[in-house]
Amino acid sequence: MPADFIDLTGRVSIVTGAAHGIGAATALELARAGSAVALFDLDGDEASHAAAGIEAETGVTARGYAVDVRKAELVKQMCDAVAEDFGSLDHLINNAGIQHVAPLPEFPDTAWDDVIAVNLDGVFYATKAAWPHMVARNRGRIVNMASVHGIVASPYKPAYVAAKHAVVGFTRAAALEGADHGITVNAVCPGAVMTDLVRAQAPYLVRTYGGDIGEDEALERAFLDAMPSKTFIDPQEVAQLCAYLCSDAARSITGAPISIDGGWAAH
Repeated sequence: MPADFIDLTGRVSIVTGAAHGIGAATALELARAGSAVALFDLDGDEASHAAAGIEAETGVTARGYAVDVRKAELVKQMCDAVAEDFGSLDHLINNAGIQHVAPLPEFPDTAWDDVIAVNLDGVFYATKAAWPHMVARNRGRIVNMASVHGIVASPYKPAYVAAKHAVVGFTRAAALEGADHGITVNAVCPGAVMTDLVRAQAPYLVRTYGGDIGEDEALERAFLDAMPSKTFIDPQEVAQLCAYLCSDAARSITGAPISIDGGWAAH
């Protein structure tokens, strides 16, 4: 059960990249706190399936929408549709993200474009589309899923690190504009969360370490060696932080990159 001070009853939340991983966990946590949830995902069927599960568990209205966050006009149409379908739009969790791992000289131009388009442009498009609805209510909560890589860097991830640093900068700029309208904008910066995005890096990491170790060991070397806690973060931990940032208890937190990284960025 959510903490008593996290009461989102009567609110409406959009979560992008919501069919799996952190996005799905966040949509569920928001619903547990009472918020109706709209799940945006490139795979609309998967988003609808996740929404049905959330609705069955919580009794809160949840719907899935097929949305490609790289397409500005589509994002606007879908945000407007959520406001129409649910009656308002109060929270936006910009979670959609992709990764590509390769040494800089070998990094494909197309991969650079895709990572920037999803991880950065999509944040801008969704924020811009949701903004007027929040201004109309004189209240809003925007949580941008950055990463520890919005604060520090790792090799072989130039596009991801660039995009996530930019998300932190965008968060700070948007927070300044939102202050007069009761809109807070924050960036959550997770360390190693065991999701499909992290698991997908295992084969490349195995090759990086010479090919004589298993995928689990490769993931531990690549991620846990940088985290003093030596423990992968559970998606629910990140989801609960997002729910708190959407609550009235967090009204004075804005423009902040908030680490949830097992100490990664502390050294």
